[in-house]
Amino acid sequence: MPGTALGQPHSVLRLMNGEGRAGWGSAPEGFDAATLYACALFPPHVAVPVRAGFPVLGSPAGLAVAATVCAMFLQIAARGDRLASPAGSGTGLA
Repeated sequence: MPGTALGQPHSVLRLMNGEGRAGWGSAPEGFDAATLYACALFPPHVAVPVRAGFPVLGSPAGLAVAATVCAMFLQIAARGDRLASPAGSGTGLA
């Protein structure tokens, strides 16, 4: 995505990625990207560039981890925890 922050090698999203760093815990490939993408679905205009910015989400591993993240979100909702912020707050997760 030339000309956008997601397409730049030193973008904020790239710096937030903790996959593969010692001490951050273990997560499957694409877990951080899938979590960010799932959160970006609340403001749909954000979801498209996030999805395009992380090609791993289209891989078999990315699809599997996206399903895992969705299942985690469903468990959170089933417990009665809030996923969505109050209307008009402009944020995806509470």
